[in-house]
Amino acid sequence: MAEQARGWSGDLLDLDAYLARTGYEGERAPTLAALRGLQRAHVTSIPFENVNALLGKPVALDLETVQERLVRGGRGGYCYEHVVLFAAALERLGFEFTPLIGRVTLGSDKILPATHALIAVRPADDDRLWLCDVGFGAGPLEPIEIADGVEVDLDGWRFRMVRGETTLGVDQWWLHQYGQDGWAHRHTFTLTPQYPIDYAVGSHFVSTHSRSPFTARLFVQKFTATHHHQLDATTWRTFRPDGSATERKIEPAELGRVLADEFGITVEAAELAHLEQGLASA
Repeated sequence: MAEQARGWSGDLLDLDAYLARTGYEGERAPTLAALRGLQRAHVTSIPFENVNALLGKPVALDLETVQERLVRGGRGGYCYEHVVLFAAALERLGFEFTPLIGRVTLGSDKILPATHALIAVRPADDDRLWLCDVGFGAGPLEPIEIADGVEVDLDGWRFRMVRGETTLGVDQWWLHQYGQDGWAHRHTFTLTPQYPIDYAVGSHFVSTHSRSPFTARLFVQKFTATHHHQLDATTWRTFRPDGSATERKIEPAELGRVLADEFGITVEAAELAHLEQGLASA
């Protein structure tokens, strides 16, 4: 059950700048309609990227640092940064919510660390509990009700929510996504509340550990209603709601243009040089 979250620095958020960055022009109230609009605006405007982690730079989660990068700096971030920013906006607008932690599966049975940040939200005008997954880099465009068997089609992108096995009285939830090979579970989570310190611990692992994929190679994503662009090192894939996809390799020298033009990410010249060198030597 969602609770009134605390400690997410909503009072420090430059709300006007955040809404301008995302292009959201709807009502500023804790309603379901606003929640849907806020998530759609966020996931289609702020990209996913791991540049700082790859370059060995600290990934600070204090709100001022996060909004300086994601709102004012023309950059993106990974799930913890996205959720910290989104939680601040929800707190500022008066939503009742609980930040969560999930375990990415991507259809595999392999047990991976629980390092994916999510939010459960209960709007003021709706009794249902909604999952906001704004930091995965691949949608969904809008919140999904946390209820067993719920299936949604959001501009052709299909998702469903499934309640899994219950362990010691704790429900396990699975978010499934429909893709080229049919339905596959994307991640699993419980409704155990998380706090900023919990995210700090998870983010430290993701951004520094030698076994984290984000310290090993460049990974960037840009999601819209019609396309999901994904850059994995030099492999650039574009997925569409109908399941079709294209793929090509980019040259290291193309990286700056591709990041700016296709993913909306501007990196400093020195950072770009390091990234290009890493791609060339991979």
